[in-house]
Amino acid sequence: MAFESLTEKLQNVFKNLRSKGRLTEADVKTALKEVKMALLEADVSFKVVKQFIKSVQERAVGQDVMNGLNPGQMVIKIVNDELVNLMGSETTEIALKPGSEITVLMMAGLQGAGKTTTAAKIAGKLKSKGRRPLLVACDVYRPAAITQLQINGEKQGVEVFSMGDKQNPVNIAKAALEHAKSNNFNVVILDTAGRLHIDEGMMEELQNIKSALQVDQTILVVDAMTGQDAVNVSETFNNKVGIDGVILTKLDGDTRGGAALSIRAVSGKPILYVGMGEKLSDLEQFYPDRMASRILGMGDVMSLIEKAQASFDEDQAREMEKKFKKAQFGFDDFLTSMEQMKKMGGLSSILNMLPGMGGKLKDIEGMVDEREIERKKAIILSMTPKERANPDILNPSRKNRIAKGAGVDIAEVNRMVKQFEQTRKMMKQMPGLMGGKGGKRGGFKLPF
Repeated sequence: MAFESLTEKLQNVFKNLRSKGRLTEADVKTALKEVKMALLEADVSFKVVKQFIKSVQERAVGQDVMNGLNPGQMVIKIVNDELVNLMGSETTEIALKPGSEITVLMMAGLQGAGKTTTAAKIAGKLKSKGRRPLLVACDVYRPAAITQLQINGEKQGVEVFSMGDKQNPVNIAKAALEHAKSNNFNVVILDTAGRLHIDEGMMEELQNIKSALQVDQTILVVDAMTGQDAVNVSETFNNKVGIDGVILTKLDGDTRGGAALSIRAVSGKPILYVGMGEKLSDLEQFYPDRMASRILGMGDVMSLIEKAQASFDEDQAREMEKKFKKAQFGFDDFLTSMEQMKKMGGLSSILNMLPGMGGKLKDIEGMVDEREIERKKAIILSMTPKERANPDILNPSRKNRIAKGAGVDIAEVNRMVKQFEQTRKMMKQMPGLMGGKGGKRGGFKLPF
């Protein structure tokens, strides 16, 4: 996660604040100096950091905080509020026209930002909401750009309109709009060309497309891993072409994450979505309040719940709940749980959304070793259906055969069987965990 280092530093600052009974103005200023350094190291714009610290300090040195029952918590709340304000306060959706009216979206950005993949991700999102999107291949310069869009469009079940790489992008866009009108599409997504750097020819082409047909939303795709450059790119595109929103890609990468905190303040344009992986499903709606919560190490339980609901079949969940309560589940159920966890982005992604885990992932790398999960799957798949359904019949000779089939040592099979037995016992002792009558999760079922 992009903010891992920032989260860790901020949590250390707040830990010191919580340890103090009452705060002095000097305490607040010392803490904010450390917050300032953490933000600058995360590649947040200097001007943005300066204004952010000023806003926090003005609120934090007030009487309410100094004499509060828990002044440390009050300062944390103020920092959280100001982070939310910095990133836009409210969640912004892509504006779409009602019913069968056609909405034209133009995707723009530099080469390598992930624009073509993001266009297909957006098409998939809109299709799942009942829209009828048409992807349009307007990038006639980059080798294989059209093929890439066609492959991704096919995966999403979305038609791709192409006229090859010999036509003018403006003519392609105009023809695509006519095709959309004739074939009952209500969203046209133009995948325009990127360049390795900003140049006048690139900007002129985008301006010509906007002049030739009514573009309802111009969406800029920027690479979060480029840090401050991402902010500069958004400002330039907005000044030259005019943008309506930003999509940040590669926010799951090893990046300092400052772009997410600076773009709204610098460009004045909202972040619409964030790309959290290479899969076509790895695109998350951007919620400023949830992102602020993640950055401060408070987790993002709402997003976790939504991920679980999207990837977990209700009937399957009820059936597994019954098995968990009676400790009757077998290795097939264990395998299903791991598959569901993978759909939710893997264990590391889930832990990132749990309160208090944001800055601690380095300490629990052994727990989130995805390769170990793959080895467990290999062991289970080396069992016969009877063995998977009845783990109690696993004797030494069966385990030896399973180990050979999975290509692992028998000690690893024994270790996994032991972990499985411990999990089964724990589930029997905790009937409320899966959201039953005694549960405290309001019916939310974790798939692991």
